[in-house]
Amino acid sequence: MTFTKAIRSVLSVLAGYVLFAVSAFLIFRLFNRPPHQIAPLWFMVLATGVGVLGAGAGGYVSGVLAGGGPIGHALGVAGVLVLGAATSLSATVGKGAIWSQVAAITLMAPSAVVGGWIRRRHGKRA
Repeated sequence: MTFTKAIRSVLSVLAGYVLFAVSAFLIFRLFNRPPHQIAPLWFMVLATGVGVLGAGAGGYVSGVLAGGGPIGHALGVAGVLVLGAATSLSATVGKGAIWSQVAAITLMAPSAVVGGWIRRRHGKRA
């Protein structure tokens, strides 16, 4: 792998993660809710749904931007997502609600991989 391809690969994973992070930030901001506090069920479902879609889009976009290996790049997005959520979870346990971190690890990270899988299937048809 050339240096240019390696940089492109890393940047594609970061771009995919940023897409997820922006979607998550916006939903909490739009409804003026802190992510580490108890929330009504309707909001937890909405925020989780937006996060799942944002992570899936991030996994897909990482594969597009990388120019190849969409599942590997989506796994990179999922890994960054899990690392961030696990770090947040360890800092929040006993100090606030952990639903958003648990949802990120159990639902959103796998969604990023599904996004990469969709990109791979889409790329085969193109």
